[in-house]
Amino acid sequence: MKEVVIQTEKLTKRFGDFIATNEITFDVTKGEIFGFLGANGAGKTTAMRMLCGLSLPSSGKATIAGFDIYKKTEEIKKNIGYMSQKFSLYEDLTVLENIRFFGGIYGLSNAQLKSKSEALVTELGLDKEAKKLVGSLPLGWKQKLSFSVAIIHEPKIVFLDEPTGGVDPLTRRQFWDLIYKASDKGITIFVTTHYMDEAEYCNRICIMVDGKIEALDSPTNLKKVFNTNSMDDVFYQLARGAKRKE
Repeated sequence: MKEVVIQTEKLTKRFGDFIATNEITFDVTKGEIFGFLGANGAGKTTAMRMLCGLSLPSSGKATIAGFDIYKKTEEIKKNIGYMSQKFSLYEDLTVLENIRFFGGIYGLSNAQLKSKSEALVTELGLDKEAKKLVGSLPLGWKQKLSFSVAIIHEPKIVFLDEPTGGVDPLTRRQFWDLIYKASDKGITIFVTTHYMDEAEYCNRICIMVDGKIEALDSPTNLKKVFNTNSMDDVFYQLARGAKRKE
């Protein structure tokens, strides 16, 4: 049995009369690549904020990396990484400055920061760009650097919120190579995406509709259940019945 690192039971978030997430229940295991999909307004962002310890649930239960979502939010934050398409790096800092800044936030010592910074720059092939401002890098390099910084402290789980938005297919594929490497090291990947070809790369897919989980299985099994060869078709069959849009 693989270790369960995310466990939720009837997790619910209400805003007044509006139920953003409605009794969602699922487990995610160590090293799993778990895709979390849904149209705009499905409740993905609200769910992810609760799982990251940024928003308390209205009801239900959850543990993240073994810590209770109600009582241990600071411990949760120490054991996760996070990367967003919208904000992940400071563009007016250099590559090295970004690595050291975020490594410091994640609690790395000066010695760890020095060794990990050097190793990361070399691993990404950014030796010549180490002292350049991040704002001068191509988008693909920013994405790879953002992901690497998000796992520099070797968290148990990394949350990726639409990490490959706006990059070309080749760069997206290279980014997923980094995800596979992290998964092989035992880091659990919790990823949201609007690209259905990326859904195929996940071990399991959870599809949210109007705050509820409408499907949860491997891409292969979901395509069998919905009698299609395409995750696009699976998603469309489920999402077309959504009542809320934003």
